[in-house]
Amino acid sequence: MSTLQEGFVIGNYRIQRLIKENEYTETYKVVNENDNPYFLKLYILKKTPAKIIDQNLHEVMEIKLLRRMQHPNVVSYIGHGTIDLPMGECQYVVTNYFTGEVLADKIQRASFMEEEALKVFKGILEGLQYLHGMGICHNDITPSNIMLSESTEGTPEIIDMGHSSESCSGKVPFDTMDLDPRYCANATAAGVFDERCDVFSAIAVLYTLITGKSPWNIDFSSGENFGSKMVKMKRYRKEHPVDVLSLPVSDKVKYVLERGLLNSRGDQYQNVSQVLGDLGDNSGANRPGERSERAQKDADEARGSQSQQTSSENELKVTSRRGNGHGFDDIAGMQELKDLLQQKVIFVIQNKELSEQYRLVPPNGMLLYGPPGCGKSFFAEKFAEQTGFNFILVKASDLASIYVHGSQEKIGELFKQAERDAPTVLCFDEFDAFVPNRSLPGTSHVSGEVNEFLTQLNNCSKRGIFVVGTTNRPDMIDPAVLRTGRLDKIIYVPLPDHDARREMFKIHIKGRPYQEDSIDFDRLSDLTDGYIASDIAFIVNDAAMTAAFTRAEITQELLEKSISQTRPSVSKESLQMYDDLQQKMEGISRANLLPRIGFKKEL
Repeated sequence: MSTLQEGFVIGNYRIQRLIKENEYTETYKVVNENDNPYFLKLYILKKTPAKIIDQNLHEVMEIKLLRRMQHPNVVSYIGHGTIDLPMGECQYVVTNYFTGEVLADKIQRASFMEEEALKVFKGILEGLQYLHGMGICHNDITPSNIMLSESTEGTPEIIDMGHSSESCSGKVPFDTMDLDPRYCANATAAGVFDERCDVFSAIAVLYTLITGKSPWNIDFSSGENFGSKMVKMKRYRKEHPVDVLSLPVSDKVKYVLERGLLNSRGDQYQNVSQVLGDLGDNSGANRPGERSERAQKDADEARGSQSQQTSSENELKVTSRRGNGHGFDDIAGMQELKDLLQQKVIFVIQNKELSEQYRLVPPNGMLLYGPPGCGKSFFAEKFAEQTGFNFILVKASDLASIYVHGSQEKIGELFKQAERDAPTVLCFDEFDAFVPNRSLPGTSHVSGEVNEFLTQLNNCSKRGIFVVGTTNRPDMIDPAVLRTGRLDKIIYVPLPDHDARREMFKIHIKGRPYQEDSIDFDRLSDLTDGYIASDIAFIVNDAAMTAAFTRAEITQELLEKSISQTRPSVSKESLQMYDDLQQKMEGISRANLLPRIGFKKEL
């Protein structure tokens, strides 16, 4: 039975549920007064081993370390405190709640392509570099201790600082029984935990990212201590070296894996900077003498002309890419919208000869509007996959500029890039921020940008560009943008219905550890009437997080518990507002279909 019960208030936080526990710690999901979720880890001091408590400060070492943390690739410290409970004095620490996915769960579903693997790997390295700069080693880098943050588009965060310490040799200031030998360096068998060991573990995670499996995997006897496990692991590694050369990756990645895991050259990585250097990252120190050469090069470049600097600062920084998903098959529900686009857009695009015969003109684009979190941007990406087009996602900050008319230049360059990469789906997230209604107060300063958009939108389909705008507030968009010949289709994306919610649960739980016949997806759908797509993604991730902490499977009980603790993101008042907006926007769509007044030209 947990020490703290549901509803108990500790500091500014209310307990929602126990996530995991051991003999001296308990981890809870808690919420603050605004119902925002956090993790709270409670230490029962009389049961906590003395070696993980700073005796001078009378503070648990993990709490002492977390109070110093502030880095995007490391778990975020929120607060801490002390509380007297019936079992005695306890200390607790509060950290950010992860609205994302444990890396181990994502690896179970599929291995990573090199570019994506390197992005995650470099994030882990940067987090470690930050910790090492503070004199701290994490000592437990594994796929289960890396979180891919949903709020920052998959940024890796190092979590679980329970084994963190200063470098040590011989006498280890933490419990080693729950460490994963597959990711521990050989030196840890002798009680050595330092920067080199963290680097080894990170490179072992890189191997897992690429292959979908750990570099080495052997069975151990029940109750076997960590030292004995590592002696066996060292022997196994010597007898079974990993096959690096056959991996489908670049030579530089093979080099890092070989040097990090096989150490056949006898030049073991000493720190993170050396790894970053071998990857070609400018922040790393590669080989002796290279840093000074790079610094000299940077100094020479810094003496460039002012016009070059201005050009660089105003450079457009968006990329075109092809998706690797399954198009509309990845989308739950929305069948009416899929059918509409298949008939009115994709058919025209994919049947050029027939289109020429019937003189069909592909539409320029569409506006997807509706409540937040219903998957509008996701739909745009899957539309690009369905058509086989390149995809560019643009946020308002991508086109911001400190220079007069700088944003207009970026808009023009953006459409040129889309045309060079054609065929291209050009998706503008929160489109109302790009083209606000010029008749509203305070928008006169953006009239030049709106005019540039109008110019670029005219007949852009002829240049192989299909524009998708997504917005929660279509009423804030300049009316000139919404006429035919610019954004031809105005489509409402509603809350998911029963069938869509059921399929969303299936999509989000797919690839995670669970027993399929134990989950009642129809009941989950019934319980989430009024919930949006992002709510359902959060619910599944929340239940998966609880299961991951205890190394258990996701159950119906965990999912229903998460539903009971998650409020729908869209209120009834907001839904009424969107009903009114839908009627207004449907009026605009019908108006676009009305015959124009004027002379009819006989053909």
